[in-house]
Amino acid sequence: YTLRLLNLFTAPWRARAGVVAILALISIIVTSVWRVSLRIKYETWRIWHDVFSVIIMGLALYHILNVNYYTAVPLQRVLWIVMAVLWGSVLLYIRVIKPWTLLQRPYQVVEVIKERGKTWTLVIEPVGHEGLDFRASQVAWLSIGHSPFLIKEHPFSFASSAEALGCLAFSIKELGDFTSGIGDLPVGTPVYVDGPYGTFDVFEHASTSYVFIAGGIGSAPIMSMLRTLADRDFQGPVHFFYGNPSWEEIIFREELEELEERLDLEVIHVLDNPPEGWEGETGFINREVLERHTACGDETCTYFICGPLPMIEAMEKALDAMGVPRQRVYSERYKMA
Repeated sequence: YTLRLLNLFTAPWRARAGVVAILALISIIVTSVWRVSLRIKYETWRIWHDVFSVIIMGLALYHILNVNYYTAVPLQRVLWIVMAVLWGSVLLYIRVIKPWTLLQRPYQVVEVIKERGKTWTLVIEPVGHEGLDFRASQVAWLSIGHSPFLIKEHPFSFASSAEALGCLAFSIKELGDFTSGIGDLPVGTPVYVDGPYGTFDVFEHASTSYVFIAGGIGSAPIMSMLRTLADRDFQGPVHFFYGNPSWEEIIFREELEELEERLDLEVIHVLDNPPEGWEGETGFINREVLERHTACGDETCTYFICGPLPMIEAMEKALDAMGVPRQRVYSERYKMA
């Protein structure tokens, strides 16, 4: 009898609803865990996720109420209905109310700056409002050139100083179809900003000295923190270990030299393919590189790491081997997929 309930053609409707809800749940799990392997576009996956979630909730509630095993007591029935309504309210807020509020606070592109290493800095300004407050290096989801109701937003770290009023800056590397078109955005393109999010921030984790470690475009949130520290006249020692393939691909190179004048900052460039006559560090950032330079050794020193996952994992192991307490190390992982 139990197996007959799994037959979608002959089973009672309450059983069919339960089976379809389970199948939809399995599909969400499979596409979430193996999305990249299945080559499902992120935007497509998000739409499927929303649709299947509605199917699961609706059919599961129908199944529960009609089987009546879990809702024989009136209070139980009310509880299930209330949970479903709360879930629906959250979905309504995320997909309808929040996009509508973003529409009321638009931004527009005012400048697109070409940086080194196939990177662009997108500068946007608020239109008809004062903008938003954020903490250095937090993240925002940007809907660029289209309505926030469309599920096409992309996450980027703030690169601008938290002290800069009005305009926001995001440094974006060409890593895919969308990011490769950043440089072609015309001035005046509408942008909607959902954020800020995250706690990868020097003032969330206040300290008297800092060590930053970054690779490539992982420097974007680090620059937000360095710019903010400079604007707030931070007096403590700061070290920035910055890994890049070559000298010509170092983003923000000139500005880092200026920041060394404004802060008690030492920038240690580590190049995989150094130019002829290079006397600095070569290869990859590792424990030996960290120990060769005067990094703050007091117990209040805080470490921030941002870059590709292998680099972050290697740095965490190196700092652990150096005896740095894990509670003083903060990492921001990103993976383009």
